[in-house]
Amino acid sequence: MMKTKKEVLTIPRSDRRILSNIPDPENVRSLVNRRGASYQKDEIDPADVNEIYRLQQLSLRYETHFEVQIKRARRQVSSDKYYAEDISVTGILVYTNQPHHLLIDEILTMNFTIPGGAMPEGYEAKVKLKAKVKRFFTKEIDGQIRYYVACEFLQPLNEYMTKKRWGISIFMASLFLLVVSLIVMLMRAESVIYFRFNKFLYLYSIIAATFLLSRYIFGIFYKNVPINPKFEPGVSIIIPVFNEEEWIHRTISSCINQYYPVDKLEVIVVDDCSTDRTEEKAKDMIDLIHQEGQRFRTNDRLQFYKLPQNGGKREALVAGVHQAKHDLVVFVDSDSFLEPHAIRNLVQPFQDPKMGGVAGRTEVENKFTNALTKLQTVRYYIAFRIMKAAESWFDTVTCLSGPLACYRKELILKNEKAWLNQKFLGQPATFGDDRSMTNYILKTHRTGYQDNAICSTIVPSDTKVFLSQQMRWKRSWLRESLRAFLFMWKKEPFMFLFFIIGLIVPIAAPIVVVYNLIYVPLMYGIFPTTFLIGLLLMAMLMSLAHLFFRKSKLWGFGFIFVLYYEFILLWQMPVAWVTFWKSTWGTRETPQDILAKEKKMEKQKLRKSRFSMLKIRKMGEKE
Repeated sequence: MMKTKKEVLTIPRSDRRILSNIPDPENVRSLVNRRGASYQKDEIDPADVNEIYRLQQLSLRYETHFEVQIKRARRQVSSDKYYAEDISVTGILVYTNQPHHLLIDEILTMNFTIPGGAMPEGYEAKVKLKAKVKRFFTKEIDGQIRYYVACEFLQPLNEYMTKKRWGISIFMASLFLLVVSLIVMLMRAESVIYFRFNKFLYLYSIIAATFLLSRYIFGIFYKNVPINPKFEPGVSIIIPVFNEEEWIHRTISSCINQYYPVDKLEVIVVDDCSTDRTEEKAKDMIDLIHQEGQRFRTNDRLQFYKLPQNGGKREALVAGVHQAKHDLVVFVDSDSFLEPHAIRNLVQPFQDPKMGGVAGRTEVENKFTNALTKLQTVRYYIAFRIMKAAESWFDTVTCLSGPLACYRKELILKNEKAWLNQKFLGQPATFGDDRSMTNYILKTHRTGYQDNAICSTIVPSDTKVFLSQQMRWKRSWLRESLRAFLFMWKKEPFMFLFFIIGLIVPIAAPIVVVYNLIYVPLMYGIFPTTFLIGLLLMAMLMSLAHLFFRKSKLWGFGFIFVLYYEFILLWQMPVAWVTFWKSTWGTRETPQDILAKEKKMEKQKLRKSRFSMLKIRKMGEKE
């Protein structure tokens, strides 16, 4: 079991402006600061939100702490110890505890290793480049004087990475993706040849490989719906929250601080009777935003509402929808954080009147906390950038995920009662809210995916919590897939085939694994070479796709995730088959969890009572 650690997060240097991304109605400030402006080739188009966001990312400084070796021209490496306090694409701020002899405009050679989490994913690497000294200053920290040196890189870090590593990564990933795909196809050709020897096994093998490869092909060629500067529909963001005191302030801030017209965006926080300091933290953040937000009219656009009693996530979401004044509603989880351009990108597919809901891309915020979060980082990226992107080709995304999804308000209200009162085999459906609502939308409308609409979320870093989450997801997947089967045949034939195969492959997987890894070796004495090679190739597809798109050292965790899935997560599926009507979360005190806990305690008391009676009876017989 992996130990829970303090979450490792990438921390941008705080901006004195809380609402730095909202379009300024008075035009007294720019969205891109001087560092980002240095990357401009031409004048920025205010409507080009994604370019503005790119320049903002290049200009961000990140708080960090790692050792930096400094070498002056024609001299040895400095014996003084320097440490980085913050770093950006264009420069670094270092300090030493001893007076130094560096000069303004002096060129230095810097050696350092950027640790995981210090900067966005893809920058974790060893770096050796030249920098120019720009300024000095001192600061007293805990009674000790620190001597600071601000340096500007002669070559920006993103260009350095492209030449030193990213270019090679993309070439190698592209080459290996092609090779792996060809090998998989050749192996499936072998399955056709040997089909008559074991029809079930080889049919499954052919179907699974074809299904997976087709998804990668569709995913790789996916394109976002481009931004139409004239399309700015009204949007209401609903944040349901329950016992999320650690993250709620950041969620609220990211939702209101969007590059979107002031009169077209509102944020509604709905507290489902939290028992911790969530309400206090949320109101403190809202008050802080109001202090700066007068000219952004935040008093009219940001509100907090508390339910009279704990009713669950669906009740909180519906309560927020009833208060929403705009035609599009966005659901955001209380531990998820929106990028400044997320809403602008998310709404674009709604130019199609038949589009009922759209999902954004969710990334892992605490990716560098431990091995478990690194596994999830690769899995999340492939699940969205490849799997959802592939479904989006057919306007039939089967799950508009909870961290960030947008719906037409009228469709939520139309399905409100059915959603709130949903039961399966007599048990109330208390999780799988996103899949459930997606099914209601898909019956009559299309669903899409916008890869440029990005949010990040806190994922479980504790194994027990992670396994409970995965069990909930498998139960809701089974339940909602059975529901979707009733209407999915009305969609495009290829998508329906996609759906059927996507339903059969995971359900049959445990049987296939047992057959290949246990039955065949024991009964025939044959080592499952072909099966294991196929598994390795599928793992390579996942890892290399992540390397191709993200250029990150985490790509290797794709291999580990596939093994983790095959030998641990896969075996939750048979359990889900026989328990998918259960409604307990396992990781939070919902009414159903409390009821289940009470029933369990009653059973324990009854067993103890029977054991005591049996013990007394035996003692009486002995006497």
